[in-house]
Amino acid sequence: MDPAAAHRRANKAKEVIVHEATRFLWMFLYLWALLGLFVLNEKVTLRQHGIDFAPHGFALINALILAKVMLVAEDLNLGARLQPRPLIYPILTEAFILAVLFIVFHVLEEIAVGLIAGKAIAASVPMIGGGGFVGLACVALILFISLIPYFGFRRVSRELGPGKMKELLLGSPRRNAASPTL
Repeated sequence: MDPAAAHRRANKAKEVIVHEATRFLWMFLYLWALLGLFVLNEKVTLRQHGIDFAPHGFALINALILAKVMLVAEDLNLGARLQPRPLIYPILTEAFILAVLFIVFHVLEEIAVGLIAGKAIAASVPMIGGGGFVGLACVALILFISLIPYFGFRRVSRELGPGKMKELLLGSPRRNAASPTL
């Protein structure tokens, strides 16, 4: 085996691993913040009724799981058919698909935990949003709207090209030095 070719393959593998780990980290951080806010809202709401509640581990563990789901869903390129259309279509489609996937995975997770604990499947199905269709629809809508900024940022960043979004948001050293001061 050619040592130079092996070195190039190793470097390429390292680049792919770093890229995927970075993607996963950003997805995880966004979801952790989002789910953490849901937990905080629930804690505040229940505290008003005198109920102490603080499952902060829920946000961390679910953010890890859902970030992996999000990574796989993004790799499947579910919005590929919508590429030639305006950006709003793939942004909304991806947000909708992920909101549905997150709810499905939450239900499957709760059923699996219930089965491990010896509960029946029916007893393990979570009551999302307090139960019923209205509660489920409210949670789905909140998830959908909460995911729009993430996918909007990702799509616009992709359209602008590598590093352009970062430059626009944070500036570049050259741009900052040349900009007039107020």
